[in-house]
Amino acid sequence: MNKTELIMAVAGETGLTKKDVETMLNATMKAITDALAQEDKVQIVGFGSFEVKCRKERMGRNPRTKEEVLIPASKTPTFKAGKALRDAVDQ
Repeated sequence: MNKTELIMAVAGETGLTKKDVETMLNATMKAITDALAQEDKVQIVGFGSFEVKCRKERMGRNPRTKEEVLIPASKTPTFKAGKALRDAVDQ
């Protein structure tokens, strides 16, 4: 399911217009993105939580040259599914 299909599904479920659903979805994604940019955790009960994990600097290897390369530290967003979502998918 892509963004357009998600908008159509929510519009069909709620009776809202596709334009209103798109505005709401964009605002929701922006709010989650802004919170993660500030390293805040976003928890949606029954669905899951988004948070930022810090990855340490580490050594890697270029597969072509076999040369060791230093991979710098970075931050990456992660999602952990909540129990209700895990149970719904498992059925």
